[in-house]
Amino acid sequence: MITVHHLNNSRSQRVLWLLEELGLDYQIEKYQRDAQTMLAPASLRKVHPLGKSPVVTEGGMVLAESGAIVETIIEQHGQGRLAPAMGTPERLRFRYWMHYAEGSAMPPLLLKLVFDKIERTPMPFFVKPIAKAISGKVKQSFILPQITTHLDFMEAELGKSLWFAGDEFSGADIQMSFPIEAAAARGGLDASRPKLMAYLARIHARPAYQRALAQGGPFTLG
Repeated sequence: MITVHHLNNSRSQRVLWLLEELGLDYQIEKYQRDAQTMLAPASLRKVHPLGKSPVVTEGGMVLAESGAIVETIIEQHGQGRLAPAMGTPERLRFRYWMHYAEGSAMPPLLLKLVFDKIERTPMPFFVKPIAKAISGKVKQSFILPQITTHLDFMEAELGKSLWFAGDEFSGADIQMSFPIEAAAARGGLDASRPKLMAYLARIHARPAYQRALAQGGPFTLG
């Protein structure tokens, strides 16, 4: 039996969605973020030394990193589903987007989250203007232009096919869902990029996506 060690409002929601798409049996061990720090509880370190989610266990296997989990589950349990055939151009696109999601798309979005938090953090009144000025400069000169570049790139790529790897929905779309959800919540993604917004609407409408939400609980990145 596959066990998903699921942290609220985290990448592990993608794993639940994948399992629902494949119709696999699984069980959930739920963990809750600290309300103040938003960090995962220390109990996750009993499952994996990094104490982060997602982590999947099955038999003696302990597997972390959402991309590795998605690829492994598709390879071991997919029976040809949710991945284009080997040797095809679509398979190359599939592999690219599986790595792009966390390797390229998420870092500027994470940086924006960090610098936004700096601006909201209580601090001495004489420090706050300096901290806000530095944060604002970093965001305007580097973080926001990077996010814009990535959103423009993804919008253009979705102009080539309905889904990221081609005309068929795949695990690459499950992997790509998190940065796009994050961009819609805090990265400036809006109706000015209609293909990305239509993509979000399509994944939200999938029955397996909705079943995963019901299993994992409310999901928000705002």
